[in-house]
Amino acid sequence: MSHSQDASVADDELKPSTTEGYKVGEKKTLDEYTQLDANDESLARWKASLGIGASGGADPSKPKLTLHSLALISDTAPGGRVGINLEQSKDKLEALKKNPITIKEGVEYSVSISFSVGSDVLSGLKYLHVVKRAGVTVDKLEEMIGSYGPRNEPYEKKFVQEEAPSGMLARSGTNVVRSRVVDDDGAVYADWTWAFKVR
Repeated sequence: MSHSQDASVADDELKPSTTEGYKVGEKKTLDEYTQLDANDESLARWKASLGIGASGGADPSKPKLTLHSLALISDTAPGGRVGINLEQSKDKLEALKKNPITIKEGVEYSVSISFSVGSDVLSGLKYLHVVKRAGVTVDKLEEMIGSYGPRNEPYEKKFVQEEAPSGMLARSGTNVVRSRVVDDDGAVYADWTWAFKVR
């Protein structure tokens, strides 16, 4: 198969952008965050927003990050929402490339992910994806997820709206998407491939 037909997305295409002069803050454990100056009101509010100090949060037996689902959400498309269960077995996740979901051409939609944070505070999380059709990159998305602390209930993060491709070319093939969740150190927490078709 020639390179132009290769639909896979290489690792170096999923590198998050960096901001010149931005220094990644020192990572702290959940215990270290809990011990931070309790008299600082703004710091207390920030810690509360991450669930630090709340009961029912951290569980050392849980993974740092668990992805539950990815959804394409639209106010104008029939059904309004089409989703992928990311808690399936590895084989079933691999099969997502061969079983594309279908979205309506030309409608506005947002990518949304549902995830849980289990054992520690995760800071500077980003969601990235690269979309290829017939081996050619047709779209890239990089969105800040933010910083989250452990809690029992899942979080849901919805990203900026995009317009689904339209026209004969858009309908002519399968769009292969490689998605990744990373932190501001570049550590990869999730990496999976899926596909969609435009109708």
